[in-house]
Amino acid sequence: MSMLFRTLKDLASLVLSRHRDDAEGMVPGDARSLCEAGLACHARGEFALALEYCERALRIDPDFAEASDLKAHIILGGDGYTKVLARIFQQLRPRSYVEIGVFRGATLQLARPPTIAIGIDPEPMLARPPAPNHRIFAQTSDAFFAAHDLGAELGGLPVDLAFIDGMHQFEFALRDFMNLERACSRESTILVHDSYPLDRASAERVRQRRFWIGDVWRLVVLLKKYRPDLAIHNIGAPPSGLAVVRNLEPASRVLQENYGRLCEEFLALDYAFLEDDKPQKLNLYPNDPEKIRALLGVT
Repeated sequence: MSMLFRTLKDLASLVLSRHRDDAEGMVPGDARSLCEAGLACHARGEFALALEYCERALRIDPDFAEASDLKAHIILGGDGYTKVLARIFQQLRPRSYVEIGVFRGATLQLARPPTIAIGIDPEPMLARPPAPNHRIFAQTSDAFFAAHDLGAELGGLPVDLAFIDGMHQFEFALRDFMNLERACSRESTILVHDSYPLDRASAERVRQRRFWIGDVWRLVVLLKKYRPDLAIHNIGAPPSGLAVVRNLEPASRVLQENYGRLCEEFLALDYAFLEDDKPQKLNLYPNDPEKIRALLGVT
């Protein structure tokens, strides 16, 4: 998330004080000014107008990440995915946690003792040293699962909670899901980031803009079709959704046995498939703390 939204309330107050009488009078050719106008409208609850300003800013500068961030907050609403993930940790209190795609380690830090945590990333760039309860494997997830018994690495525990946030491409997320599920129990939870794209441009397989989600959304569509036994809910957490997959079946081999055919089928699925009813097709779920608590079965 950009610095713009780390201080959303403070910036909104500043912009409102500067433009409280005429947000619509901002310089139309300046992407930053249009984004500030959108931020002011968002703070006033004028969401449709705020979205219009974001779209105008992105037409001028498609790589203006702050406008994409604001657009995500307008469309999805609620807390960002890191706050949602932090609450999930507090509610589930997992004994074990596996994160694929560690990057700087911000979300891995949510796994506090006594949780046993494993992070997998070919090029981790941790902002701080790993905690004593963390183990980092600097390799691709494919290489990790080929060389390691995940249950053994967790001291015989199943994976209670997992977070897939690695490559932004469908087939990688599919393989990660398959490998994680077989190490889970029926009570485990797998989270998948970047599961709800804002638009076609952000959902391309090849990165074309700074704000990029990729085609992980295809995994949600696949699981809905071929694994109806799963409980799949796609929390509308900015900036790109957080899918919650439960009712897992470690013994299932549907995905493994049909992997090649499934990749061929869903890589051929165009983004246009989503456009008539994206919330329904991607199982969009309210980004509401109490509803998420109920979804997790926490009493």
